[in-house]
Amino acid sequence: MTTGDDESQANAGVTALLEIMARLRDPKGGCPWDLEQTFKTIAPYTIEEAYEVADAIEQNDPAAIKDELGDLLFQVVFHAQMAKEAGHFDFGDVADAISDKMIRRHPHVFADAEERTSEGQTAAWEDQKAAERAAKGEARSILDDVPVGLPALTRAVKLQKRAARVGFDWSEAAPIFDKLTEEVGELKHEMANGAAPERLEDEMGDVLFVVANLCRHLQIDPEAALRSTNAKFRRRFREIESRLEAKGTSPQEADLDEMEALWQSIKKEEHASKD
Repeated sequence: MTTGDDESQANAGVTALLEIMARLRDPKGGCPWDLEQTFKTIAPYTIEEAYEVADAIEQNDPAAIKDELGDLLFQVVFHAQMAKEAGHFDFGDVADAISDKMIRRHPHVFADAEERTSEGQTAAWEDQKAAERAAKGEARSILDDVPVGLPALTRAVKLQKRAARVGFDWSEAAPIFDKLTEEVGELKHEMANGAAPERLEDEMGDVLFVVANLCRHLQIDPEAALRSTNAKFRRRFREIESRLEAKGTSPQEADLDEMEALWQSIKKEEHASKD
């Protein structure tokens, strides 16, 4: 629960940010770059800032999280200012809309609905979203409003979750391994027969879609898992570079066998340090 002082400070900060944004977009003396922007041109920056928040969280860096959340909030303010100028809505409308939605979707907290488990709340949340879509006359298919702009692995999981709600799903993870073996076999077959790049892309897409499904059944976020592996790869490769430099050489001068031996040594050391 926030105190009165906390709320006053937050309100003052938001007010100052809204005033800064309005000044940047002021046709008389504003920033030329900010004035040129539209919803479409700003959208990539909004996505980028969301990823930078995720990266700061991954690094477990509170100061960076605070900084990146500020950048993300600025994106919300930027969109709201452009909408205000066009007469669509303003920042207050955005805040009111999300407040109303959160209260509506949490009747077990703000109304008299029975208390739910985390799993029960997730199911009720999806039911509420489906009811809202139906009330708006949207989404003729249950898959229609899964955003196309999501990262592909995240969108795959969301599509699979929607399909699972009507029973189109495996009951457990084990059969998915058989499906993965099947899809990898089809990819190998296409490779052996000199398939065109688009055929290989199609088969690789099937493999990745099954991997996303396996992640879902194992309750693993595939994007988070891959980010973690990317960081691990970078860490280990940097260590390879350091050890080669200590020997007076470099990756460009070393052969694959030497670098692979270093990789395995580094991997073994990391595992030993965790035991």
